[in-house]
Amino acid sequence: MIYISKPLIGQEEIDAVINVIKSGALASGSVVTEFENEFSNYLKASYAVATSSGTTALEIALKASGIGKGDKVLTTPFSFIASTNAILYAGANPVFADIDEKTYNISADSIEKALISESDIKALLIVHLYGQSCDMDKILEITKKYNLVLIEDCAQAHGAEWKGKKAGTFGDAAAFSFYPTKNMTTSEGGMVVTNKSEIASTAKLLINHGMETRYYHQRIGYNYRMTNISAAIGLCQLKKLDLFNTTRRKNAAFFDTNITNPKLVLPYTSLDGKHVYHQYTLKVKDGLRNKLADYLHKHEVGYGIYYPLSIPQQHCYRNFDFNKNYPVTDRIKEEVLSIPVHPALTVDEKETIVKVLNGFQE
Repeated sequence: MIYISKPLIGQEEIDAVINVIKSGALASGSVVTEFENEFSNYLKASYAVATSSGTTALEIALKASGIGKGDKVLTTPFSFIASTNAILYAGANPVFADIDEKTYNISADSIEKALISESDIKALLIVHLYGQSCDMDKILEITKKYNLVLIEDCAQAHGAEWKGKKAGTFGDAAAFSFYPTKNMTTSEGGMVVTNKSEIASTAKLLINHGMETRYYHQRIGYNYRMTNISAAIGLCQLKKLDLFNTTRRKNAAFFDTNITNPKLVLPYTSLDGKHVYHQYTLKVKDGLRNKLADYLHKHEVGYGIYYPLSIPQQHCYRNFDFNKNYPVTDRIKEEVLSIPVHPALTVDEKETIVKVLNGFQE
């Protein structure tokens, strides 16, 4: 079986975890601080605050940026559900705008239409989906025009760029995930990134029970801390991230060159961005997506359908007054299918994937 994702964990990570365990300092401490510093340096951002997951990072990014009860936050209907759940955790109200036909990221035109129809929107939460940056020129123009708080969900975009600047450094705050399927992992974990000292200091309070000095609590907070064990893995993975991303891009280039099946539309890549291919996502023509999924399963090629439902269509939101109709999203969700692109793929596996895809027929 060729797996859709596979974390690359080496002896360096194993040794780093053992060293933390032997030290006895397992919870959040100096190793986490080192990881925060190294991650912010990598992005060329001012501050990074490590958290227990990408979801908690999103929630804290929103709350630390001043988003709270009753605020409207505009976001994409085509993403993992955490991007919307985090808005709800903050006490805010999600509003959705449709996606771009080619990149599958939130559409700048749809953002502006939503802002015109609902003038009281306070924030914009964008998702750099599948490893490709949103059109940050247009989005920054819009956020400035409408005075919006901008939150970047970078859970799938570690190292992605827009015109040479790293995703996660454009907005008021950003959130990263280090789940095992991501471009780098800490097993579980997340990171809030910001260039604003007040957001960073608030985030540090919120993840640590609202206390700056032990047992003195300035505000109601949470236990959203990262452990030294996770941070030790993260430090090793961060050193490898550029190599991982380079390999993903080379794998994607191999597929671009060799997948020739006319039923498949290859991923679009903006010339202004650096795509890091968290996913290599095909669009399958003529309603054949599910048939292709069955075919790949039969040939033991892993795949993912990200995502089969739009977020407003999820069952858990059935009692919410969400608009459930987004023409581009509703079409794309029936067509997309992702194939393995991770850096652990062998030459034989890549050639097998291409052979199987090119052999698929209606």
